[in-house]
Amino acid sequence: MKTDSRVLSGMPYPLGAHWDGSGVNFALFSANATRVELCLFDRSGRRELERIALPEYTDEVWHGYFPDVRPGQFYGYRVHGPYEPQAGHRFNPNKLLLDPYALQLNGDMRWHDSAFGYRVGSNREDLSFDRRDSAFVMPKCVVVDPAVTWGADRQPCTGWAQTVIYEAHVKGMTALDERLPPQLRGTFAGLADPRVVDHLVKLGITAVELMPIQSFFDDRHLIQRGLTNYWGYNTIGFFAPAARYISPGSDIHEFKLLVRRLHEAGIEVIMDVVYNHTAEGNHMGPTLSFRGIDNASYYVLGDDPRYYFDTTGCGNNVNLRHSRVLQMVMDSLRYWADDCHVDGFRFDLASTLGRDRSTFDHHAVFFEAVRQDPVLQRVKLIAEPWDTGPDGYQVGNFPPGWAEWNDSYRDTNRAFWKGDESRLPDLASKLLGSSDRFDKRGRRPWATVNFVTAHDGFTLADVVSFNEKHNEANGEENRDGHSNNLSWNCGVEGPTEDAGVLDLRDRMRRSLAATLLVSQGTPMILMGDEIGRSQSGNNNSYCQDNEMNWFRWSGIGDRDGAFKEYLAALIRIRRSRPLLRQPYYLHADAARATDLLYVKWLRPDGEEITTADWQQPDTRCVGMLLRGSKEQLMVLLNAHHQDVQFRLAESLAEAWTVLVDTGVGIASERGVEAAQQDTYLLGARSLGLLESRS
Repeated sequence: MKTDSRVLSGMPYPLGAHWDGSGVNFALFSANATRVELCLFDRSGRRELERIALPEYTDEVWHGYFPDVRPGQFYGYRVHGPYEPQAGHRFNPNKLLLDPYALQLNGDMRWHDSAFGYRVGSNREDLSFDRRDSAFVMPKCVVVDPAVTWGADRQPCTGWAQTVIYEAHVKGMTALDERLPPQLRGTFAGLADPRVVDHLVKLGITAVELMPIQSFFDDRHLIQRGLTNYWGYNTIGFFAPAARYISPGSDIHEFKLLVRRLHEAGIEVIMDVVYNHTAEGNHMGPTLSFRGIDNASYYVLGDDPRYYFDTTGCGNNVNLRHSRVLQMVMDSLRYWADDCHVDGFRFDLASTLGRDRSTFDHHAVFFEAVRQDPVLQRVKLIAEPWDTGPDGYQVGNFPPGWAEWNDSYRDTNRAFWKGDESRLPDLASKLLGSSDRFDKRGRRPWATVNFVTAHDGFTLADVVSFNEKHNEANGEENRDGHSNNLSWNCGVEGPTEDAGVLDLRDRMRRSLAATLLVSQGTPMILMGDEIGRSQSGNNNSYCQDNEMNWFRWSGIGDRDGAFKEYLAALIRIRRSRPLLRQPYYLHADAARATDLLYVKWLRPDGEEITTADWQQPDTRCVGMLLRGSKEQLMVLLNAHHQDVQFRLAESLAEAWTVLVDTGVGIASERGVEAAQQDTYLLGARSLGLLESRS
């Protein structure tokens, strides 16, 4: 290869390809490499123009400064070192490697055996050495000028108590939106369209939680089955947005446009990030970046360093106990928060981030680094508090400052309305913010992110339409996905024209949604639940890039249209009633009341519930009185299959306004009728919310 480009020593920081207005400094960490070559490509990304050894090695960083390189330059690395899998080293300079700090990738992965560091199919498997050049199948990194004009962008800084999260997929949200030009559907620009944003505003959403947008590849086994990695939990570039979400002719700044447009509407942007593993998989996976740069540093290796320690179920664990790897993750988070104005992060399989191999530690080095970081202190941090390893389920055990997905809330809410026995005591705890798990170390009720549905599992429409999973389309003979859905099909499996069944399903999803929005904590709604999106009973739709996962913008029937308006009304009621979003935990004990705020649990006859009542397995009706100094709310829950007459406590029976009655579809911020009598008849499988003001 010719080496015409001038190269100076440069600096070992910042890591990545840094354009300073005059040239580009390249810096790559590798503690165990013996030589690092920078490869420059033409604008097609197909022809390698030059291969230049980085001239300096300082503090385990290889670096060089190139005065003649400009933004737009395509590049990659070849890293030399020992190929000794038994010792944890997998260097192979025949493999073109992606820069971990690349801000943009051009092209997509073309699967070929040359992408693997070993000879695929050889007798010695990964102990063999493959000499084929992988450059022709690899995307190329792009030197980027990150400067952008933000104008008057102001981050909403919505308080946790006011937050309503909407989990969305960039492509899925607009792939079917015929109002958009075809080239914008499924892109950041499509999601930024004012008509899409207006939908979120009218619904009452304050934060959009975007499923993974950092660069990821489609798994080879999915491509071979004609499928894709639609969800995107397969990250390979922690700084670069996924090219598939950038519209033709645009660049990485398109994501910043989306952020600005959402901020203008008062909506925060939360990124779902995957720092627990990478797309390189286990010891039989491809050599794309980290594995070839310094396998022994970037990954947690097993007792036999040929293999990986894995608590993610995806083949590897990122080694956050290594200072340079931790630095990469922290730099990535700061980049998205500072340069891209992102308002928060949801961390996939976050228990892995707090591990010292088999042990979870809420004082883990990653948590301590985040806690003291001045940039990350101001953003929202949400953990998915579990992984697949030992001691992996950690709901309620993350440090102060973190919120957590609460799958126990999901399961309890579903099981209660499904009619399962002995669920009422657990539901009572969930309605008050799961204080049994979260009320410690100064944590607040917002720490529990409550949800009934998420991307992983049934949609809300499917929760009330299917008893069993139907994942045949995934090509795994319906073996994938869990079977404990806690769902109920209301008498018919799947689609039906039976009006009685459809009425019951409507009532069930109204009750599930109302329970979510009257519970203390942070509510999260799944994209499309407001318009009855169904995945046809698929509870593991990770590989379905089609209408199964896409939002329907047209053809919404009367039932689903009514539910959308109902859900928007529920959110307005929540946002206008401080009793439903308290900053402190409420207790069923006047002696522990704060500013005269407390809770009473009542039986249908108006008497306070006794210990014996809680212990009855068939108890499915309860009244929850939230009492404040100037107002009080009564939440009535009836999971029985028959109507129940609730007696309103005589001392409080002034005039009750009915805000919500899921049995008849009432949801009104002002209330639509007054209960002047001492009793209220609540329909089967229904929730009522009544209000009285002094």
